[in-house]
Amino acid sequence: MAEDTLTFRERIEHRVARALLSLPPGLQLRLSGKPPVQRDGLTLHPEVQLLLTLRERMGAVAMSALPPVETRRRARREARVHAGEPIPVGAVRELVLETTAGPLQARHYAPVSSEPREPLLVFFHGGGFVLGDLDTHDNACRLLCHHAHLHVLAVDYRLAPEHPYPAALEDAMAAYAWACEHARELGADPTRVAVGGDSAGGNLAAVTSQLAVRDGLPAPALQLLLYPAVDRTCERASHGHFSEGFFLTRADITWFQEQYTGAACDGSDPRISPLLCRELSGLPPAVVVTAGFDPLRDEGEAYARALQQAGTRTSLRRFDALIHGFANMVGVSRACRDAVVEVAAMVGNEINRSGVSP
Repeated sequence: MAEDTLTFRERIEHRVARALLSLPPGLQLRLSGKPPVQRDGLTLHPEVQLLLTLRERMGAVAMSALPPVETRRRARREARVHAGEPIPVGAVRELVLETTAGPLQARHYAPVSSEPREPLLVFFHGGGFVLGDLDTHDNACRLLCHHAHLHVLAVDYRLAPEHPYPAALEDAMAAYAWACEHARELGADPTRVAVGGDSAGGNLAAVTSQLAVRDGLPAPALQLLLYPAVDRTCERASHGHFSEGFFLTRADITWFQEQYTGAACDGSDPRISPLLCRELSGLPPAVVVTAGFDPLRDEGEAYARALQQAGTRTSLRRFDALIHGFANMVGVSRACRDAVVEVAAMVGNEINRSGVSP
């Protein structure tokens, strides 16, 4: 059976998960077998609490507990189970971008629109620089395309440890440059090319924005940073509060970073930890999104504050009751889907603002 085809059991798992997560919150809590999970003054959403319980009962293991190849395979399968039916958009096509970093696989999502040229969002998927591909984030990109009314160009950059730092960043910069040059060919507005991503992809979007401005390249119209990884030099309170039991663990974070940069790297280079960049003024407007029960929460919010203090127009939205990776759970959780739809509306509103300096 082809790897991209769900097994009968996986289809059943998806239907069962959707059915259980559509039940009343009180019943979801009872099925989780636990009282409401509360941490750091926040309460986990009942849907997410039950979803984490279902993962545990189905034998899910930490991402850092397996070799990268096996972890990737499991991540792809789980993403497909959680994705649900594809969200319709205007058109989808596979591309190969001929870039200065070499050929890159990409997927272009075109919106249904009466406008002649909508903006373009270059999207870098998450996965700790080790996992993820065009398929794991397909429905997240579809939701952004549909609800933000923009083109999305999802990029399949090289992964560690086979291709360690700076391979992913080189690919991200090359893909952004390609998008700026070819936006019109995609039917998009070449004057409104944005960058975005989740987790590790948020890191790439943030660093791409910084380097584009530093090097005199066309500045992105917007940077969308979904629960981004932006500082690998220290631990913050959220690392301790949510170190275990909320999908992304402290051990996972360490393992991902070792795969990407090697254990000897201290992470102080702003191209790895963009929060450490000394000059954050003059950057593109930012939409920074965090999750309450995410170990990366505090560093993402620290970056949003740093951008604001530097005079960069920045919107920060925390979804208190959700976890890291919620954009990949839109097919089974209404709360996660609603969050991504809200983010898409924020992106659409921000990128269409005109005549206002960052």
